[in-house]
Amino acid sequence: MINRIGSHSVSEVNSTVNLKDKELRARVKLFGNLLGKVIQTQSGDRIFIAVETLRKGYIGLRRSENTYKRIRLQNLINKLNPETLTEVVRAFSTYFSLANLAEEAYQYRLRQRRINAGGPFWKGSFEETFQEIKESGVSLEELQNLLNRLAYIPVITAHPTEAKRRTVMDHLRKVFVTNKALDEARLSQREKETIHYQLSQEIQILWKTNEVRARRPQVREEIINGLFYFKVSLFQAIPAIYRQLENVVEKVYGDSITTNKTIHIPSFIHFGSWIGGDRDGNPNVTAETTIMAARLQMRIALRHYLGRVSELMRILTHSIPLTTPSKALISSINYDLRDCPEAFLDDPTRFSHEPYRRKLHLIRHRLQDNLQAVEVKLKPENKLMPPKGVGYTSEFQFLQDLYLIRDSLISHKDGSIANNELQDLIRLVESFGFYLLKLDIRQESARHTEAVAELVRSLKIHPNYLELTELERQKMLSEQLSNKIVHLFDQSQLSSVTQEILNTFYAIKQMCQEISPHILGHYVISMTHTASHVLEVMFLGKITGLIDEKEEQVSCLLKVSPLFETIEDLEHIEPVISALLENPSYLSLLKISGNQQEIMIGYSDSCKDGGILASSWKLYEAQKKVVFLMKSSQVDCRIFHGRGGTIGRGGGPTFDSILSQPQGTVHGQIKFTEQGEVLSSRYSNFETAIYELSMGVSGLIKASITTRPDPKEKQNYLKIMGFLAKEGEKAYREFTENTLGFQDYFYEATPVNEIGLLNIGSRPSHRNKGDRSKASVRAIAWVFSWAQSRHTFPAWYGIGSALEKWQQEHPNQLEKLQRMYREWPYFRAMLSNTQMSLAKAELRIAQQYSQLCLDPEVGSQVFAMFKNEYKRTVTQVLQVVNVQKLLEENPTLELSLKRRNPYLDPLNHIQLTLLKRVRDPSLSTEEQQAWMDPLLRSINAIATGMRNTG
Repeated sequence: MINRIGSHSVSEVNSTVNLKDKELRARVKLFGNLLGKVIQTQSGDRIFIAVETLRKGYIGLRRSENTYKRIRLQNLINKLNPETLTEVVRAFSTYFSLANLAEEAYQYRLRQRRINAGGPFWKGSFEETFQEIKESGVSLEELQNLLNRLAYIPVITAHPTEAKRRTVMDHLRKVFVTNKALDEARLSQREKETIHYQLSQEIQILWKTNEVRARRPQVREEIINGLFYFKVSLFQAIPAIYRQLENVVEKVYGDSITTNKTIHIPSFIHFGSWIGGDRDGNPNVTAETTIMAARLQMRIALRHYLGRVSELMRILTHSIPLTTPSKALISSINYDLRDCPEAFLDDPTRFSHEPYRRKLHLIRHRLQDNLQAVEVKLKPENKLMPPKGVGYTSEFQFLQDLYLIRDSLISHKDGSIANNELQDLIRLVESFGFYLLKLDIRQESARHTEAVAELVRSLKIHPNYLELTELERQKMLSEQLSNKIVHLFDQSQLSSVTQEILNTFYAIKQMCQEISPHILGHYVISMTHTASHVLEVMFLGKITGLIDEKEEQVSCLLKVSPLFETIEDLEHIEPVISALLENPSYLSLLKISGNQQEIMIGYSDSCKDGGILASSWKLYEAQKKVVFLMKSSQVDCRIFHGRGGTIGRGGGPTFDSILSQPQGTVHGQIKFTEQGEVLSSRYSNFETAIYELSMGVSGLIKASITTRPDPKEKQNYLKIMGFLAKEGEKAYREFTENTLGFQDYFYEATPVNEIGLLNIGSRPSHRNKGDRSKASVRAIAWVFSWAQSRHTFPAWYGIGSALEKWQQEHPNQLEKLQRMYREWPYFRAMLSNTQMSLAKAELRIAQQYSQLCLDPEVGSQVFAMFKNEYKRTVTQVLQVVNVQKLLEENPTLELSLKRRNPYLDPLNHIQLTLLKRVRDPSLSTEEQQAWMDPLLRSINAIATGMRNTG
C-alpha cells in the first residue's frame, strides 16, 4: 500500500472524483506510501508483494470484471499460510485505520477554513442554528428560558462493538496530531521531511502493535477504556464547546444584550455511563464492580482537577499591594489555614503576598486528600497512607471556592482573566462534579420479581407473590411504599441471587454517600412489561434505605427508567405508564425526586424483533404517547434513546437523529447511549469531539425551540407511515421467522460464532447459552454478523416491499411520497440512513457467504429472498428520493465508500476462505486453530473498513 498502495487507490477506483477531494486523496496517498515502506522494511518483500497483488487485482475487478483474474486472486489467497495471511490482513486493517484518520483530519481542516473565512457555516453549526432561531423571532428572554432547561446527556456503554484496542487508539491519536503539523502554512521542505519521518516512525510503531486483544477484557478494563475518552478529548472539548456557544450567542444576539439584559449559558452537558452498572446479561458485573467503577471515575476527575489547579497557580500570580482581593477570599484563606494548617507546614509564609496562589495551594491540598481517600479504597492491598480528613466533603464546596476566586478577580477588574482557564475549570466541575459520569444501573425485570417474591415471603407480607395478579401486585407494592414501617431482615437467610440484587441497592447508597448524591443516574429496568416491574424496584429501594423517611421528611435517591425494547413492549407502553401515573404512592416519590419521569426506548431489540420500519415507527408513536400522558399528569418527561452505532440499531448522524424525533417530545432534554466504534470515531480526538458535541447540542436546541404542532406533520403522512410500518414488519418477519432454514443460514453464512470468540467485550453474545433463536442472540451480534457478510439487511429489509405495496394500492401517487421525503425530517432521515446501509451491502460478496451453508438449497433460497428485497428496496428508495443512484445527495460519504470497497473486497474473500478452514471437520483441531488468528483479525479489519460493527 503501500509504497504504491496509496498512490493509485483513489484514481484507480474513481477517475471522475470531485477535485475538492484532491487534498484528502493526497493525504491518504502519503499515509499509504509510508505504511508500504514500513511493511516492506519490517515484514519483507513477500508480504508486501502479496498485499500489492491483492490490492491492485481487486481494484482492477471493480473497474472491469475478469473471471480469470478473479480465479487467480482466489488461488493466491488459497496458497498463503496462516502467518502470511495474518500479515496481509493487518496491512489492510492498518490502512483503513489511517484512511479513517485522514478523513477525520480532512473534515476538521474544512471546518476550520470555513470558520477562519467567516462562513458559510455547515448545517448544524452553532452559527447557522442561532441565526436561524433569531430570524424565526425567538427573543433573548425565550432563548434564556430554553437554555435554562437544556440537558444533553450522552451515556457511554460497554456494549462489545469496538474492535480497536485502546493502545492502538493512543497511537492513532499521535498520528492525528503529527498529521496536523503538515497543514501549517509555509512549511519548508526540510520541515515537511521531518514531519514525514515522524509519521513514518509512528506508523511503524502502529504496525508493530497487536491490534487484536490477547484476552477478553475484564469489566475493570472496560471502565478504564470508557474513561480514556475524557483524558484524550472530553476534558478539553467541554470548555471549548461552552466558549463557542458564548461567542456565537454574543455575535448573533449582541444587539439585544445590555447591562440589564444579559444571557447566561448554564452547564447543561453531562455524561452518563453503563460501564460497571449494567448487569443485564453480564454476570461479571457485581455490587463491588459498581463501587469500583464509581471510584475509578472519581479518581480520573480529581487527577484532572489537580492538574488544572496547578496550572492556575502558574497563571494567577497577582500580588499584594498590586491587587486587592475580596474580603470573602481573605476570610476563606484564613478559615482554610485553621482547617488544614499542615498545608503550609514546611513554609508558613509561602505565597503570603500572592492570595490566589495561596488559596489555590489550599484547594490543591484538599483535593489531594480527596484523591488519597479514593486511592486507599481502590488499592487496599498497597497499604497506602490514610487521608488526613481535610478533603472536600462535596463537589459543591469545591465549586464555592472556585466561584470565590472568580468573584474576587472580577471585583478588581480582572474579569477577563477570570473568564479564561479558571472558567474552564468551573465548567468542568459543574459538568462532572466528583463523580465524572452519572452511573446508570441496569437489570432485567424478572430478577427483581424473583427477589421481591422471596423478600415478601421472608418478611411475611405475602406467602406467594408470584401467584398475585398484576393489579394485586401493584396494590401490595403501593401499600409497602406508603408504609412507614422499616423492615428488618437477615440478609444471610436469602438466596445468593437475591442478596446480590440487594447489594446493588446498598452499593448505590454507599456511592451517593461516599462520592456524590449526583453519581446515580437512573435505575434502568430491562424488559419492562408491567407497572409492577417499576414498583418492585422502588420497593427494593425502600427496604435498602434509598427511600427514607426521617422526622416526617421523605427522601428518595432512586430514579427509575423503564426500558421498552421489543415491538410488543412498545405497543404496551401506554397502559404501563398510565398505571404508574395513576398510582399515588409512586407519583408522590416521583415528585420528591424532581417530578421527572425518564422513559428508555430500545432501538436494537425492537429492530431485531420486527424490522427497521416497524421499530422506527413504533418508537416514534411511543414517544408521542408517553409525552402526552406525562403532560396530562403535570410530570416532566425525558426520553432516553437506547441507540447503537449502526442504522440497524438506531444509529446515524446525531443532528439529523434529534431533529427527526416527534415534534414536542424533545423539549430541551435528550439522553442517548454512545458505544463501541461510535465512541472512538467521535471522541478519540478533541477536535472531532467538539464538532460532534456541537452538532448534537445544535440539534437539541433546534428541536426544542418550539412546542407548536408541526404543520408539515400532516395526518396523511402519519397514515402512510402506519401502512408502511405494518407492511415492512410483515415482510421482515416472513424473512426472519417463516423462511425455512433462515436460522441455519444466519449461523452458517455469517461469522456470528467467530465474533463471539473476539475479545472485544465482557458480555456474552447470546442471552441464553445454547439457544440459537433470534430472541436469544443479542442485537449487537446480530447486526455485526450481517455487516461482516455484507448483507446489512437489518437496516433496510422490508422498506422496499412496503413502499412497493403502497404504490400498488395508490397508483400514480409517487409524488406524495416524494413530498413526504422533502418535508418530513423523520422520513427523510430514515431514507437517508437506508441509502447508507444499502450502499454498504454487496450482493456478489453476500452470495459467496451464502455458499457457506451446509445445505446448498437453503443458502440459495435465503439469498434469493435477500437479493430480491435488496433490488426492490434500492429501486423504491431511489424513486422516492428522486435520484439516480444511492447517496447522490451525500457525495462525501459516497466517495468514502468508493475508496474503501476495493480494499474490503480482498478482506471479505480472505475471511470466506478462513471460515471454510476453521469449520472444516476434516482438519484437526490444531489445524483449524492455526487459521483462527487471521480469521479474527479479518473481522477487526472489515469492521474498521466499514466504519461500523454492531
